Amino acid sequence: QVQLVESGGGLVQAGGSLRLSCAASGFTFRSYAMGWFRQAPGKEGEVVARCSWSGGSTYYTDSVKGRFTISRDNAKNTVYLQMNSLKPEDKAVYYCNALGGITYWGQGTQVTVSS
Repeated sequence: QVQLVESGGGLVQAGGSLRLSCAASGFTFRSYAMGWFRQAPGKEGEVVARCSWSGGSTYYTDSVKGRFTISRDNAKNTVYLQMNSLKPEDKAVYYCNALGGITYWGQGTQVTVSS
């Protein structure tokens, strides 16, 4: 049974930091690119960041470049999203996903940034 379980969300003041984690099981984690996607109320969802199976290749949406860092630990089947200098507009539900022949999704974790 495939599972992606996010954690680390919460409430933080603008300028603060959070680290999201996503623990994966039920599939060959190291064979999948991994990503983070966010959905804010009333807005289109967007891909926040992605990394290759090795973590050596990454992508970030423009609005988070220089503030967010995606990384993974294949030994722990976990992908991370370090979020620094958070802004109110980063408020959203953050989902991790595994990108392969089939895309798997986690249940999401809420990030709220107060101004």
